[in-house]
Amino acid sequence: MHHADLVLHGGPVFTADTVRSRAHAVAVSGGRIVAVGGDEVRDLIGPRTEVVDLGGRLLVPGFQDAHVHPVWGGLDMLRCDLAEYGDAPQYLDAIGRYVAAHPDDEWILGGGWQMSAFPGGTPRAEALDAVTGDRPAFFPNRDGHGAWVNSAALRAAGIDRDTPDPADGRIERNPDGTPSGTLHEGAMALVNRLLPEEPLERMTEALLVGQRYLHSFGITAWQDAIVGPYGDAGDPGPAYLRAAAEGTLTARVVGALWWDRSAGLEQIPILQERRERYRGGRFAATSIKIMQDGVAENFTASMLEPYGDGHGHPTDNSGISFVDPEILSRAVPLLDADGFQVHFHAIGDRAVRECLDAVARAVEKNGRRDNRHHIAHIQVVHPDDIPRFRELGVAANMQSLWATYEPQMVDLTLPFLGEPRSAWQYPFGDLLRSGAVLAAGSDWSVSSPDPMAAIHTAVNRKAAPGHEEGEYDAFLPEQAIDLATSLAAYTAGSAWVNHLEADTGTIEVGKYADLALLDRDPFAGPADLIGATRVLQTFVEGERVYAADDA
Repeated sequence: MHHADLVLHGGPVFTADTVRSRAHAVAVSGGRIVAVGGDEVRDLIGPRTEVVDLGGRLLVPGFQDAHVHPVWGGLDMLRCDLAEYGDAPQYLDAIGRYVAAHPDDEWILGGGWQMSAFPGGTPRAEALDAVTGDRPAFFPNRDGHGAWVNSAALRAAGIDRDTPDPADGRIERNPDGTPSGTLHEGAMALVNRLLPEEPLERMTEALLVGQRYLHSFGITAWQDAIVGPYGDAGDPGPAYLRAAAEGTLTARVVGALWWDRSAGLEQIPILQERRERYRGGRFAATSIKIMQDGVAENFTASMLEPYGDGHGHPTDNSGISFVDPEILSRAVPLLDADGFQVHFHAIGDRAVRECLDAVARAVEKNGRRDNRHHIAHIQVVHPDDIPRFRELGVAANMQSLWATYEPQMVDLTLPFLGEPRSAWQYPFGDLLRSGAVLAAGSDWSVSSPDPMAAIHTAVNRKAAPGHEEGEYDAFLPEQAIDLATSLAAYTAGSAWVNHLEADTGTIEVGKYADLALLDRDPFAGPADLIGATRVLQTFVEGERVYAADDA
């Protein structure tokens, strides 16, 4: 008898297969699953077999994050990381300590602040000046759609009262027109184009830091949602290639190549060349990222109707479509015909519709192809567009953690969306009932990469334990989805989007042993404790890539 290299037994196994079947033991040989079943699997235990007693805890397929930024997240952890803090005094204290500890840095770099920590979501330069002095400072917020800069950075970039807003962004201003210290969307580029380029060694270190962190949450594969020159961090692609060549890339990664919204169709040959170059080991850049709009909190999400003014009156601002819909409707069919997947960012209902319209045009021109286009974020979706996801074969890429009441939603979103749009947010239940494919991701470092915290919110429509920012009722509870569906979205659903479903995403014989062992069976406990679930061990091809101290 051939003995297994690894046997995990003694607890429930969520296979995530089509019938969500359960088993109680899994055997692994040569990195692949060779048996899934019950006590009979223990017959494969030999003298050299590693045996893991599940102890009644749930074994699941390795989670796959369908929208994440691990290199940038890792770089945030190496810089002045504000993500663990929650208000302006804490941010300024942390920045001051970082400045003192890094006297030789030309620029003070970091990020991760929350808009809800500042009046109107817009921090001011003079507060940053007080702790950074004359060195320029650039701090993107947690969602990456705005940046807090000091006066030295504004001077270095030549931004003053006469500087016009770029077409895809806005400079926050004082009453006299002078810049106040917050740059939205494309206005960030006025400063971040001046930042020193991070060397490849540093970017690779950031990737490995981010990878370790994601493995600690049971994540074994992901789609990097921007591979290309964007923001304040540089292109992650070369870091992936180096890690793949050196054998340190333990995750499976699909890269989404950045669509330059300042250019047009002429960039397609460049993207084709980069697709061929950015391929090695467990990394392949086969997707295209198109950011169609901004975010609702700074009024750049693209809406079918104008935003309100917070008092129930319409304004003349309906957000920004970063890519002209006419260009989008020409680009997507060309990308689709060339075999690219398109990974859209769409927050507002107009942006969602423009993305769906572009895919409809691709289907009309090319027929139905297996490129598996997906729309991430889907915050506001007009009810008329819900069935179009199924009809067009577009996957709904959920960032479930956001579907909750919290200060940013209460103070900076709901008053300006108004009704009925406020009730159209994160319609996961309607999308499920319509027959859409659901995938899931975190957008880390925008928010926590913990899949169980996101799954908790998808099920409860309330924040997970440890993620609460106040006492709130459930947010649109009719849009909740069940635990099994949410787990499947974060495993099999994302694997399908990543074209990895032949070898991953479910626990089935013949597939890679990409697995995560949880510290409990969340199906056996109350729903309001789902988010307290931790990951104890993570395996890629049967090799342990993470173990908690108490595993």
